[in-house]
Amino acid sequence: MRFLRSDSRLIGVLLVLAITQLIGWGTIGLPAVIGRDLAADLGMSLSAVFAGSSVLYVTMGLCAPWLARAFARHGARKVMMVGTVVTLPGFVVMSFAHEPMLYFIGWVILGMGGSATLSTGAYIMLNEVAGRGAKNAIGGLMLVTGLSSSIFWPTTSFLSGHFGWRGTCLVYAAMMLLINLPLYAFLAPRRKIATDDGGGPIKAAPPAIPRSTFGLVVCVITMNAFVNFGIGAIMIELLRAEGLAPAQALAFGSMLGVIQVSARGLDFLGGGRWDGITTGLVAGTALPVAMLLLMTSEGATWAVAVFILLYGAGSGAMAVARATIPLVFYDQAEFAKAMSMIAVPLNLASAISPPLLVGLLTQFGSRGALGLTFVFSCATVLILVMLGRRRPQVAAAAAT
Repeated sequence: MRFLRSDSRLIGVLLVLAITQLIGWGTIGLPAVIGRDLAADLGMSLSAVFAGSSVLYVTMGLCAPWLARAFARHGARKVMMVGTVVTLPGFVVMSFAHEPMLYFIGWVILGMGGSATLSTGAYIMLNEVAGRGAKNAIGGLMLVTGLSSSIFWPTTSFLSGHFGWRGTCLVYAAMMLLINLPLYAFLAPRRKIATDDGGGPIKAAPPAIPRSTFGLVVCVITMNAFVNFGIGAIMIELLRAEGLAPAQALAFGSMLGVIQVSARGLDFLGGGRWDGITTGLVAGTALPVAMLLLMTSEGATWAVAVFILLYGAGSGAMAVARATIPLVFYDQAEFAKAMSMIAVPLNLASAISPPLLVGLLTQFGSRGALGLTFVFSCATVLILVMLGRRRPQVAAAAAT
């Protein structure tokens, strides 16, 4: 908890971001729970419904480079306030959709808002406040936001059962207006130049990172995002394809968030004793093992439970690694720019993954989806090994 004591404002920032990120990620997870209802009501295939999430991520990726300048000029607080205002009509538009066109327009609007408010903006805000303590701060934030599916999948199911999916969209729009926007406006901090261990402003920029190293960082983050966002989006359908009843699949899927948070907690308790690359190497090995187990178990309940445990632990810690690997190579001055550049391929991969995996699930069963994610997970571990050998000397010393 040393980083919390270093700046009392950080506790308030983490509280604001925990609530807003939990709501932000939880509310856009609609297709994972009510995808079949959306498909039936809008006359769309299940793959087309999940393509709405793809539109979201494509839009986020396309907006990310443009927002890099806004983050640098105005700070994260103002950009995230504007993004929240933009997000609100996205849910309203979706609630009025009776055909695919308006449905996808809603996702475009949500993507425009999400590019400013989801993950990247939060990490930049923490970096503005915490400086070199951002890794631990990000880990602390993820302890809470990892519960988004565990909280909002049952919440979405409950709301849609009472108000329908259209009413659920309107409830989520109201949450943006009444919860997220006031939190950013009144409780989020204005930008402050962080200091290095209280000594003064950080002055020296880090040595230039070779393009090949940046390329490896992009590859490892993008491939893991493809796996995690894709599997997360289709988890309930994947478990149903393994033979679980709908209620049982929802119960197992909802446990995922709790396990992910537990894994992030272990990384958080480690403090500064290891960096994002080390976290990724340890966590990344659990993912291919989990997928191989599920592929060879023929739907046994015990195997599904072990899969949820291994995949949840691995994906939870890998989410921290994705956010903190750039901190190994980039200091505060370059972090926002690097994150904005990485956001483009990351979001594009996140966009492609759900419909592609749904298509494989539909055409070839669970083995098709699991096979591709298994290959990507193995490649991720190999690239992390290569990145470990390219650590800057300062980062390598801090990790030991």
